[in-house]
Amino acid sequence: MAEEMKSKVKNYKTAPFDSRFPNQNQTRNCWQNYLDFHRCEKALNAKGDDVSVCQWYRRVYKSLCPISWVTDWDEQRADGTFPGKI
Repeated sequence: MAEEMKSKVKNYKTAPFDSRFPNQNQTRNCWQNYLDFHRCEKALNAKGDDVSVCQWYRRVYKSLCPISWVTDWDEQRADGTFPGKI
């Protein structure tokens, strides 16, 4: 499965359609992929596994989210004031 994810990341162009977020407004999709990336990274680091499979979420949120949002969220995580559950 890790190889399948690596090939998906390698061939990644832009965020694919996600049926959980069918509308034009992709704000929730951005937020969810940001959370999924950091949850995935945290879980795999705790197990000592390879976190490269988490890069899919990172690339999706990087293509959907405005840079200013990501910067703010990263600062909030560093300060311990991030509102999401990671």
